[in-house]
Amino acid sequence: MNRLRTRLISVFVLATILPLGLTLWTTLQLLDRSLDLAPLEQLGQVTKSLQETGRTLYQQSVDQLRRDVAAGLLKPHEPDPAIAKTFLESGAKEEFELAGVDGDRLDYYVLRDGKVLVYSRPMGVAMEHLQGQIAEAKDALEARQLRDVRGGFSRTLLSIVAVLWLAALGTLIFMAARISRPVRELTQGLGRVAAGDLSTRVSTAPGAATDELGQALQAFNHMAGQLQHAREHLIQVTRLASWQALARKMAHEVKNSLTPIRLTMEEVVSRKNSPDGAFLEQAAQIVADEVNTLERRVRAFSEFSSEPPVMPSDLDINAMLEERIAFLKGAHPDVTYQVSLAADQPRATADADLVKGVLTNLLENAAQAVPRGGVIMARTASVEGTRLSIDVLDSGPGLSPQARASLFEPAISFKKGGMGLGLSIARRSALLCGGDLELCDSELGGAGFRLTLPISLGTAHNGSSHGA
Repeated sequence: MNRLRTRLISVFVLATILPLGLTLWTTLQLLDRSLDLAPLEQLGQVTKSLQETGRTLYQQSVDQLRRDVAAGLLKPHEPDPAIAKTFLESGAKEEFELAGVDGDRLDYYVLRDGKVLVYSRPMGVAMEHLQGQIAEAKDALEARQLRDVRGGFSRTLLSIVAVLWLAALGTLIFMAARISRPVRELTQGLGRVAAGDLSTRVSTAPGAATDELGQALQAFNHMAGQLQHAREHLIQVTRLASWQALARKMAHEVKNSLTPIRLTMEEVVSRKNSPDGAFLEQAAQIVADEVNTLERRVRAFSEFSSEPPVMPSDLDINAMLEERIAFLKGAHPDVTYQVSLAADQPRATADADLVKGVLTNLLENAAQAVPRGGVIMARTASVEGTRLSIDVLDSGPGLSPQARASLFEPAISFKKGGMGLGLSIARRSALLCGGDLELCDSELGGAGFRLTLPISLGTAHNGSSHGA
């Protein structure tokens, strides 16, 4: 469990335990107060008093009815035959019974001269109804005493609160895991980037691009990509600067040696009619060849070390590419050129001389790489509406893994007679124009190069596609 998730859970626990404990304590206190306010004991005493009052009233009514009968104040009447029969069968001499509506009349059954007589007297109170109410109250009080109301309510309340709190805690743990995972990945990614691994990328969950964390992850990936691209360019520029300094130094040293060599050789040639003239002429030819070699090296290093001012302008890349191909086609009659131009004819903003030099270098290298009857394809296209790409592909043998790894390194060449500066100079020119020169896949099976330049916004013309 990471620190962020632990802190979120700790904050939840600390923020809920105290209010929850106070709420439970207050609820239980209110329950105790409410139970204490309930007059259960007084109700029990009132129930007993009513029960005793009912018994006393019934006994007084019985005694009064018996006295009234003995004094002849009441006249008897014949009872219901079924009741009289039941009374006779009981063998009792007298019996009192509550009758009427809910026992509001007291009947006195007495046996005289073998005949059952009934004397009645109103009670004034519905005794049976009163007895039923007293019994219900007594049963309710007894049931209340058997139940632990406070304990049951407390256990139920605690169970509900515990279940709800644990459910909230589980939900928080799940949400904390979802929140902390991208934060943890972002932190780890930042650590790897800080350690120098600019190829680091963090994964984003589907549908998370709209929230703040998703946007942060996307911003990190974009930043890492920009840093990686900037570092590659910085490395290239740094390497070029180092080789430029070396080229300037070497050009200076070689030029210092050329003047005395040339003067000496001119003197040797002027004496070719001497007895050793043939030897001197041969020696002079050898030294002249070496001088040409030195001059070629000087020109290459001088071109590499020079820093002409970059003068960007609006360029018709399609027209420039066709012009370069037409210029070089005569020198390579056995090569077939295929040209595919962007239909909208996008224009680039770059230095014309630098772009011409890059195109000439790429097309000349491709012509030298393909065999007799080989094919060179050149095409232009717009990339995302902001950049223009020019691809030069050939059907030659392609590039080895070693060549691909150090192709743009100065002074490293993989062709006979090469100086190893052409592609370095070409890429430097592309960078100075705000673009880049990279390897790309060749549909023809050989090598492929892609020159990208910033597109010039505004004018767009119809393009064309043809072969030559």
